[in-house]
Amino acid sequence: MLIGLVKEIKNHEYRVGLTPNCVSEYVSAGHRVIFEKGAGVGAGFEDDAYIKVGGEPVDAPEDVWQAAEMIVKVKEPIQSEYKYLRDGLILYTYLHLAADKPLTDALVASRTAGIAYETITDEAGGLPCLVPMSEIAGRMSVAQGAKYIEKTYGGMGVLLSGVPGVKKADVMIIGGGTVGMEACKIAIGLGANVTIMDINTKRLAYLDDLFGSRIQTLYSTPSNIREGLGRADVVVGAVLIPGRKAPHLVRKDDLSLMQKGSVLVDVAVDQGGCFETTHATTHQEPTFIVDGVVHYCVANMPGAVARTATIALTNTTIRLGLELAGKGVKEAIRENTNLRAGVNTYDGNITCKGVADAFNYNYVDIGRLI
Repeated sequence: MLIGLVKEIKNHEYRVGLTPNCVSEYVSAGHRVIFEKGAGVGAGFEDDAYIKVGGEPVDAPEDVWQAAEMIVKVKEPIQSEYKYLRDGLILYTYLHLAADKPLTDALVASRTAGIAYETITDEAGGLPCLVPMSEIAGRMSVAQGAKYIEKTYGGMGVLLSGVPGVKKADVMIIGGGTVGMEACKIAIGLGANVTIMDINTKRLAYLDDLFGSRIQTLYSTPSNIREGLGRADVVVGAVLIPGRKAPHLVRKDDLSLMQKGSVLVDVAVDQGGCFETTHATTHQEPTFIVDGVVHYCVANMPGAVARTATIALTNTTIRLGLELAGKGVKEAIRENTNLRAGVNTYDGNITCKGVADAFNYNYVDIGRLI
């Protein structure tokens, strides 16, 4: 199969879909890999490294898109790339379609096979291709909260750890999954008072066993969230419903409960955000203020640590990518139910229930199409 690697063009996105080591594996398996010149530079991978392992450089991105049978990316195509989508193309990347109707429509209209990293499952029911980016975003979330609560960025001017004789900051984390757990680790490490909420009591018990008296666990209810907002200096939104739009757990009216200069960090922004006032921001302009509350809602947080994030991501995507390339999309998803769960669009249909429900579209079980 002819594999294509293009440079990410989303604002300040420096990750890349394949490392030179990945390209070597594709070439060793008998595939061709063409790559847009400079595709990996932002993550520290020069063109020569790709060429040495058999990658073939191409000057223009459109030439990669038009020639490749499978495009391997990191982030979803943006509007200027929709024109490259076509029948017969396999697009293997993060898609987050439940929060992106225009891209959903473009994939359906073009009959592109859209395979989303974030809905691929494993034997334990986990989301293996989402986990590494969730780990990174979770760890970054508290660091960003600690930064933007500084007075110079519009925050109240609080140090998360406090100092002797001065109260520590309160960090509230909504959601106890991978993002929430990683955020918890960093918040504890920075010396903050930490409260973490979830609706899964078994998960709360696990977190309580893991962190003990260093954290407060609470069952997530609207009243507990509102009460916590009144105390919190930094709030991390870490709620995920796989393939579906995130629920709004903090409403605009709730901001009146918060201290002026406190910070909301919405890690669920890719799925529409779990704060009603969320809208996606970029690393170039990462924050905005609503009712005196600083919002950090960058939709590609791991892009700022591109080398770490690229290696972590491709460690999880390479095997399934090789499977797609070796067997073709239909045979690969017929044989691998975990990969099948990643198919969001196929042959002009929406094959992810969460995406169909988000836009009241018709859902078609992928099993009927293969």
